[in-house]
Amino acid sequence: MGKAMMMLCFLLPLIFQICLMASAEVKHYDWDVEYMYWKPDCVEHLVMGINGKFPGPTIRAKAGDTVQVNLTNKLGTEGLVIHWHGIRQINTPWFDGTASISQCAIDVGESFVYNFTVDRAGTYFYHGHFGMQRSAGLYGSIVVDVADGEKEPFAYDGEINLLLSDWWHESVHEQEVGLSSKPFRWIGEPQSILINGKGQYNCSLGAKFLNDSAATSCSDTEMSPQCQPDIQSVDQNKTYRVRIASTTSLASISFAIGNHNMTLVEADGNYIQPVSVDSLNIYSGDTYSVLITTNQDPSTNYWISAYQIARKPPLPPPGLTILNYKPNPVSDTPLSPPPTSPGWNDFAGGKSFANKILALKSDQHTIPKPPTKFDRRVVLLNTQNRINGHIKWAINNVSLVLPTTPLIGSLKFGLKNAFDGKRPAEDFPSTYDIMQPPVNPNSTYGNNLYNFDYNITIDVIIQNANVLSANVSEVHPWHLHGHDFWVLGYGDGKFSEENDGKILNLDDPPLRNTVVIFPHGWTAIRFVTDNPGVWPFHCHIEPHLHMGMGVVFAEAVDKIKTIPDGVLTCGLTAKNGGLVGGSSSGPPGAAVSTHYLLYIYLFYVIYSFI
Repeated sequence: MGKAMMMLCFLLPLIFQICLMASAEVKHYDWDVEYMYWKPDCVEHLVMGINGKFPGPTIRAKAGDTVQVNLTNKLGTEGLVIHWHGIRQINTPWFDGTASISQCAIDVGESFVYNFTVDRAGTYFYHGHFGMQRSAGLYGSIVVDVADGEKEPFAYDGEINLLLSDWWHESVHEQEVGLSSKPFRWIGEPQSILINGKGQYNCSLGAKFLNDSAATSCSDTEMSPQCQPDIQSVDQNKTYRVRIASTTSLASISFAIGNHNMTLVEADGNYIQPVSVDSLNIYSGDTYSVLITTNQDPSTNYWISAYQIARKPPLPPPGLTILNYKPNPVSDTPLSPPPTSPGWNDFAGGKSFANKILALKSDQHTIPKPPTKFDRRVVLLNTQNRINGHIKWAINNVSLVLPTTPLIGSLKFGLKNAFDGKRPAEDFPSTYDIMQPPVNPNSTYGNNLYNFDYNITIDVIIQNANVLSANVSEVHPWHLHGHDFWVLGYGDGKFSEENDGKILNLDDPPLRNTVVIFPHGWTAIRFVTDNPGVWPFHCHIEPHLHMGMGVVFAEAVDKIKTIPDGVLTCGLTAKNGGLVGGSSSGPPGAAVSTHYLLYIYLFYVIYSFI
């Protein structure tokens, strides 16, 4: 009987996990992507829409669910992929949605089925990852709730979901041409900041509070429903979880809710130590959850504001919408002005905010600590350069370009002539002065492909530097596909192992998938190569990636499983594409049936021991 009890104790957790797997659902979506006329900021332009809507539909699932998206390209003249930002694609690296890296772009008129598991609860989003399609409006939200039987380390009564973006009146094709032109034509600052795809270019919700006599109140202008603010109605004396995701192409955002303190509880799908803030610095690619309590004066409404920061003015007016305290009319303008923005160059405030984000420590939800030592360190020098007179961004003096054949196929099948096999530098000369423009601004093109063995610990130091102009260094948010990483620390100047290596946080560093580097500074991250695949690591500012600011990490390629049909054979339809063989566990129905069979088998084993 003692042996039977031991076996029972051993098997019960496994049985519980199998029951959770058996309860997982398949969330299926059919999406048509096409250009359409829309008024995101009350001015009509072309946007990329999904099923006739902008932004695209929200994906909502539970941890462990399978998401299937049958994506049809109706753009007319260009390819298409979608990246599922923050979803790690464990065992499905070919569904990461990165053209020329994880798959071929989907041809015009063709369909492709993405088929992957959302393994962890959190706030995420999706966006185009071919050319600059994110700037054209190809994005939407992903919300992953906890699995049945699981609880989060905080409670709330309701939820608000906010997607932040920026918007230009110049088309992405014009922007792309300008970025590649000689002389160089920068895209400029956005015309509008959008909240849930809605902004107001030709009027302001808060016109009466602005120091601008020419400002027109939106109440005096007939707005299209496509740009009317997405007002968030709430009940009094309740706690709300506000999910915030930034899919901006350029803008860093200072986010606030008038008269309401916010408690940060989640960053990039990972729980963090609760910390009270009155505003958030949100960089492109970041996602957060905050808790607010609706305990303010119930007779008025309150502003939700999103100001662009971290770039030199002039900057666009803030994105605004209203937190509507029911039963007040939604049309009631708040009595107080919108929250104020910090200075555009308040980088000290940005660093202070970044250092407040620490991993949660609790009995039920402790975030794992990083390994105490690294096996390999890569230092990436982030510079602005010239190639044949064209302005580019480069990493260790190499500007990223991608091959025609997706790297995951070339590496998996040994097609050595299909990409640039030159090993990129893992550091930069110690004599390089990051505070000055480069002495030799000339750079070269390359695939920037780093090869990593399986299950080793990698440190990456992202080192920011001066651009081609004197006394200028910019903010860059860097995003890693396929992984979360520990943010070990931030610093000013050039990273020094002797000095800075001793102050890295190995006790409670947060797990993130996106991290910022500040002007003339460095950021240190650590991750373990436990997810075989080919993963981009790049600046999440759309024009910067387009200009070459990125690298690629090829991780344990020999352990990548069989790549499904349709991933590498461009132009196949859904019937022969990602759906067939798209999951290593077989068709979703078969997978669930297998879970039940295992469940029955385990009870049989227990019974035989008893």
